[in-house]
Amino acid sequence: MAGPLTHIQVLDLSRILAGPWATQFLADLGANVIKVERPNVGDDTRQWGPPFVESLDHSQAALSAYYLSANRGKRSLEVDLSSTEGQQLIYQLVKKSDVIVENFKAGTLKKLGLSYNDLKQHNPQIVYCSITGFGQDGPRHEQAAYDFMIQAMSGLMSITGEPESQKGVPQKVGIPIVDLMTGMYASSAILAALNHRERTGQGEYIDIAMLDVMVSTLANRKMSYLTSGQIPQRTGNRHPNIQPQDVFACQDGYIAIVVGNDQQFLKLCDVIKQPALKSNPHFQSNELRVSHAEQLVNIVAAAFAQADKSYWLDRLNLAGIPCSPINRIDEILNDPQIKHRDLVSYIEHPQFGNIPQMKNPIKFHNATLDSVSSPPLLGEFNTEIAQWLKQSS
Repeated sequence: MAGPLTHIQVLDLSRILAGPWATQFLADLGANVIKVERPNVGDDTRQWGPPFVESLDHSQAALSAYYLSANRGKRSLEVDLSSTEGQQLIYQLVKKSDVIVENFKAGTLKKLGLSYNDLKQHNPQIVYCSITGFGQDGPRHEQAAYDFMIQAMSGLMSITGEPESQKGVPQKVGIPIVDLMTGMYASSAILAALNHRERTGQGEYIDIAMLDVMVSTLANRKMSYLTSGQIPQRTGNRHPNIQPQDVFACQDGYIAIVVGNDQQFLKLCDVIKQPALKSNPHFQSNELRVSHAEQLVNIVAAAFAQADKSYWLDRLNLAGIPCSPINRIDEILNDPQIKHRDLVSYIEHPQFGNIPQMKNPIKFHNATLDSVSSPPLLGEFNTEIAQWLKQSS
């Protein structure tokens, strides 16, 4: 069977990552996504490198790894949105589309006659999703935003990194987590709006703000403040609410362990040969272990330092205590579990050979997500889309 969204047409006016991540997700599910790009320039991320993938005969512009990560399954169409001709082309496409995704600064598309109020005149049932840094209203709504600045502004960096006591400084997450989470929220909202339209016939306007997304995603740390009034601090790898959960040094590297309940803690005491910890009044419950985390972590760390990773991982796994080595990216991509789940694929491209891709992690029993095409060259589908519009007009 084909993907569950093969009946959905998406007009993607977005670029960089949050918007393209959302539309790639829809493409993975089978939607027909037309990626509108600036003539001769395209999506900003086409130039974000190195690394790049070179064409086999060097006749095509190299494709950046960044661009390749978020644009599979789409068809690229060059359109000058500032021109009357380009705007008329968008109007034609809107009539045949179910979804529009854009991430221009608030008010930009209104000046071009491409706002939701403009385009719903051509298709009242359109689902129009706007992704911005700060939303369509509020004192910051006209400001531009990037992932890094939202990580800083949202409070995320204030709780990421080693603690002040260890002279740690605020750290960003190692991936553009704000863009990725915004893309996922946007795609979820789009699917909900399509479902609502199926039942009511009504289109929808969706306002997604990166800052809103990241503040909401602070999850338990945000709720800790709201319920206690205590400002969350950086704790490094140590969990603020569960102990022991930390990274520990072995003789040949590091491992991570998660002791999520009292029974797992008793098993850990046996594994590290510290039975006296079981009756220590400071460690009888998770709440007590969190309150005396410094004392407990020092004892556990001293034990793990006595042997290598494999020794401890074997014994922890045997005892049923969640644990893991600290894998590099090359190590996890070659892990037997990831290989078994078949997450890495290669898409054949006539100019670029085999292009590596990470598959969508969703696995349906009936539908398939395996027939996705490679990320498009700039304007690769200009002629095809023009012919399609002419034939279907």
